[in-house]
Parts: sequence; C-alpha cells; structure tokens
Amino acid sequence: MFFGCTSLIKLDLSIFNSQNITIIDNLFSGCSSLKSIDLSNFDTHKVKYMDLMFYGCSSLINLDLSNFDTHNVNNMRGMFSGCSSLKNIDISNFNTHNVTDMAFMFEGCSSLKNINVSSFDTLNVNSMDHMFARCSSLKSIDLSNFNTENVSIMSDMFNCCSTLENIDLSNFNTKNLDFMSDMFYGCASLKSINLAGFDTKNVIFMTDVFTGCISLKKENIITIDLGISDHLRNYNFK
Repeated sequence: MFFGCTSLIKLDLSIFNSQNITIIDNLFSGCSSLKSIDLSNFDTHKVKYMDLMFYGCSSLINLDLSNFDTHNVNNMRGMFSGCSSLKNIDISNFNTHNVTDMAFMFEGCSSLKNINVSSFDTLNVNSMDHMFARCSSLKSIDLSNFNTENVSIMSDMFNCCSTLENIDLSNFNTKNLDFMSDMFYGCASLKSINLAGFDTKNVIFMTDVFTGCISLKKENIITIDLGISDHLRNYNFK
C-alpha cells in the first residue's frame, strides 16, 4: 500500500479500520524517510502475513507494537530488516506460536541495543537465518526461552553482531539443524559462548561459523562433543 514511498515523512492512520485485514506484508517497505508511525489503532487479529512490513524504514527511530495481536501470524520474515535507525521497539506482547519463518527479522537493525524477545514462542519456526545479522549495537540478548527443535536453518543468525560480548545458547535444540554457516561471522567482540546443547552431527554446512571472532578464546567456548568439536580445530583462536 505504501511500498516505496521514499519521501513520506508523516502518515496518519488513526481512522483506519483494519479489523478484516489478513495480509500486511511490505506495507511500509521502502518508506526510508518515515521517522515515526502511530499504529495504536491497528487491529491485526486476523493478520497472517507480516513479512517485510517495515523493510528498509531506515529513518524509523521508535516503534510501539505492543497492541499488535499476532496469534494468527505465520510469517515474520524480514519484518524489521533494514531499520537501521531504530533505537526502541516494543514487541513484548507478540504471540508467535504459529510463526514458521523469522529469517532476517531484525537484520540490519544496527542501532538497537536491546531486543526483548522473551514472549516469543518459536516451537514452529523452521528458519532463523540472518535473524539478528548486522545488529551491530547489540551487546547481549536473552534467548533462553527459544525452542529451536524444529529449526533447520541458522546460517548468519548473528553475522556481524560486532559488539555482542557473551551469548548463552545452551538451551538450543539443534537435532534438526542443517545449516549454520557464518552463524557468528564477524562477532569481533564475542568473548564467551555456551553451545552446550548443540548437536551438529547432522549439519550439512558449517563453514566460517566463528570467522572474525577475534576476541574469542577456545577455552571460553562451552560445547559437547557432538560434531562441533572437530570443526573448532579449523580455527586459530587467540
């Protein structure tokens, strides 16, 4: 509807009746001059597709989606991708039980220092590739509630999260994981990582997982010998 409105600065949607809308993918995609938007009256209870909704909204600073009803949504791929000025985002009420695709969801959100995904139910998600890639201001993230037993793709998940210092993924179930190439590529500030739950025996592609992790020491990688240990021998850690 507003796709590619690159000069749009303000938008008043207060009179919108959205109660019957089921698809809002790409709704504001490419609105690169939009600095703020009030979606407090948006009724999203029937929406199934939110992929690329704010893709490329590079001037957007704050986004409050606390009123969004997402219990029917199954696709959030690239939803906030390229929102490089976004400093605050409220998605604390997101119900993601039916979501299957979260790939590129926060990719390129380079100004976000915190992302609260504690409400996320990821049981049915199969793709998380590039989910937090290029979130270069993110120092820490709590993913302890993530259920990844059905995820098959984690490639580039934290690619170029250059200020991320510590990450605990010990709760991750990777029994169905196929791809994890470049998963921590360019995480130059990463000092410790807990992969104690990782079983990578069935992983097909595992290239460059820790390439560019120049602050990471091998002794600060907690893992179990289920496929990944042999792979670590290829890296010349500090």
